[in-house]
Amino acid sequence: MNAMTSNLDAEALYLQLLEQIKEHTANSKKLAIVGIYSGGAWLAERLNTDLALENKAGFIDVSFYRDDYAKKGLHPDVKPTQIPFDVDNATIILVDDVLYTGRTTRAAINELFDYGRPAKIMLAALVDRGGRELPISADFVAYSQFFDTTSSVNLHRADDGTLSLSIDHA
Repeated sequence: MNAMTSNLDAEALYLQLLEQIKEHTANSKKLAIVGIYSGGAWLAERLNTDLALENKAGFIDVSFYRDDYAKKGLHPDVKPTQIPFDVDNATIILVDDVLYTGRTTRAAINELFDYGRPAKIMLAALVDRGGRELPISADFVAYSQFFDTTSSVNLHRADDGTLSLSIDHA
C-alpha cells in the first residue's frame, strides 16, 4: 500500500464530492438523494443536508436484489428500504461509499425501479476502487485508484458523524 492510499482523508473527499454534485445539479428539477446502506446512507444524509434538498434522503438495502443472493443468503444486518419521495420523474443521485464491481449499483437501480420510473439516475461514490464487472461508472467520484482484489476499502462513521476510510489487506 502506498502512502497516499493509507492516508485518505474521508472528510476532504466528502467535500470534493459535495462540490462536484453542487456544480452539476444546481438547476436540476425534482432532485432527490438515495444512499445505499451503510456507507452510502451516511453520505446521503450529509449530502441531503448540505444541498438543502426539499425531500428527505432515501435509503436502499440491496440484499434481496443482489445477483449472488442465492449463494450468500440473507445478510444478518438487513435494513428496511426507505424512499420518502415520489420516484416518478425525479432526478436521483444514488450514493455509495465505494464503487467496486458495479453489482451493488445494479441491484440498487433495480430496486429503485420498483418504486417508480425516475427521469434520471446519477451515481456518486466517495471512492472508485476499480475492478468493474459490469459497465457502470460514477457521475461523481472524489477519489479513483485501483486496489487489488485482496484489499478492502471501508468507510467508517464516528459517533460525532466524522467519516474515515480504512484500507485492509487480506
